[in-house]
Amino acid sequence: MTEDPGGQAAPADLPKPRLLQQVRDAVRRKHFSPRTEESYVHWIRRFIYFHEKRHPAELGEAAVTAFLNHLARDRKVAAATQNQALSALLFLYREVLAKPLAWLDGLDRAKRPARVPSVLTRDEASALLARLQGTRWIMAALLYGAGLRLRECLKLRVKDIDFGYGQIVIRDGKGAKDRVTMLPAPTVQPLQEHLVRVRLLHERDLAAGYGSVELPDALSVKYPRAAQDWGWKFVFPSYKLSTDKRSGEIRRHHVYENYLIRAVKQAARAAGITKPVSCHTLRHSFATHLIEGGYDIRTVQELLGHHSVETTMIYTHVMNKGGRGVASPLDRGPRRLDAAEPSVPRYGTKADGLRPINI
Repeated sequence: MTEDPGGQAAPADLPKPRLLQQVRDAVRRKHFSPRTEESYVHWIRRFIYFHEKRHPAELGEAAVTAFLNHLARDRKVAAATQNQALSALLFLYREVLAKPLAWLDGLDRAKRPARVPSVLTRDEASALLARLQGTRWIMAALLYGAGLRLRECLKLRVKDIDFGYGQIVIRDGKGAKDRVTMLPAPTVQPLQEHLVRVRLLHERDLAAGYGSVELPDALSVKYPRAAQDWGWKFVFPSYKLSTDKRSGEIRRHHVYENYLIRAVKQAARAAGITKPVSCHTLRHSFATHLIEGGYDIRTVQELLGHHSVETTMIYTHVMNKGGRGVASPLDRGPRRLDAAEPSVPRYGTKADGLRPINI
């Protein structure tokens, strides 16, 4: 025991937390999302095991470069995956070990392919939505009708739905930005009926002592009763209670991602859509159909929450006007006289050697 300046006995120095716990603490101080926390811990653990469980403080730029090159050369990971691992290690050395890395010489960067997003036609989008029902239809309709990301839809709170102005406020979206998008008219009545059922569930939870909900940052400290307020409830709550990993409190979280992911894929198969379809495809289709409808690309950028208009420009290349909006010369060229009855190869007799004869 030691004496503190106030004359009271202070406890002996507590043991220093283990490295991965230090990483978790640093991530939470920065108010990063739980998904970022798990991702960083995962890559730092893999980095430690790659170097035979040596402590990262004993390693440096060369060890980090070797690990990232291993991911690119041997594991053949995507560029985004390698960048995610790099971000985790940069965070470790800068925020936890206080040893910022210098320039990583000799780093082989995985090449990021330039891909055009998969987009549904209007008929395909309608056919897909027609094969969804209930809460899943409402969620998918918001992804397609308002351009929401899947995580943004899952994290919607009751207070973020403004029926009076016909809009949705997206809080803490990608890049920690807020934005406003439209509330599609066909979703208004189903959403209002859905919220009536959710409120009954909320009142039942309150009566059972489980009516609190996760709040962002330190709002639970500033407003202790806000966790039980109706406005902070998730619009799409889970059907079962769960234990919060950070606080240990039993509460009702939002539905899991697979709740909608699987339903969208099954609906796409049932609709006979052969192109790749995911929840994000609905957001791509939202942007493309707005641009096809003549809306200004800056407006579409704001609705999507893109940082740069260049990101939004990708949808001009997938519009339903052919490659880059150019008409093929074959569309205006001369037509074959026998177009109604195309030439079919016919085979001759055995004496002809069974060679194809065009007739």
